[in-house]
Amino acid sequence: MNGVHDLGGQRGHGPILIEKHEPVFQTAWEGRVYALMGLARRRGLFNLDEMRRTIEGMAPAEYLRASYYERWLTALEKLVEEKSGWTGPEPPPPLARAEPLPRFKVRDKVRARNRHPRGHTRLPRYARGKQGVVELVHGPFLLPDLNAHGLGRRPEPVYTVRFTSQELWGDDGRAGESTSIDLWESYLVGTRFRT
Repeated sequence: MNGVHDLGGQRGHGPILIEKHEPVFQTAWEGRVYALMGLARRRGLFNLDEMRRTIEGMAPAEYLRASYYERWLTALEKLVEEKSGWTGPEPPPPLARAEPLPRFKVRDKVRARNRHPRGHTRLPRYARGKQGVVELVHGPFLLPDLNAHGLGRRPEPVYTVRFTSQELWGDDGRAGESTSIDLWESYLVGTRFRT
């Protein structure tokens, strides 16, 4: 989803302020929201991808105004309302028996797909359409794009892909710098050559 939550690579949001000796929670209510969120997830009310999807669905002005734990509280309230008929954890559908074999190998060149889904995705906007090199192969892990919407539990290999700074940021990129991103297999297409 292209939304206000996907701020990576954007300018104009001001400096990131780092508070020395910052407490974990600024106020007591934040700790309670954290505890409630953990309890709801452990009890099977929702999964992490559903939580992210709900936060991403906030109105842009509301999202930018809200603090980190206000976003969590908004998600918790909406998910409880969404699942108001919930009576307890349902056993998840069984995963496929055979784990999917990775399509790519370390040092393969890959390109992130340039797609703009309407729902939740873990493919950052700034990496779409960009070419990188596979550094590591992981998984399989559940595809968040489906899991966030309750559309199935499809595991896929996940790859750590290294992108050069110039590939991601163009003329603003610095030579010799790179960014590594973990990407699911369906987010990637192969290119012809290995490095």
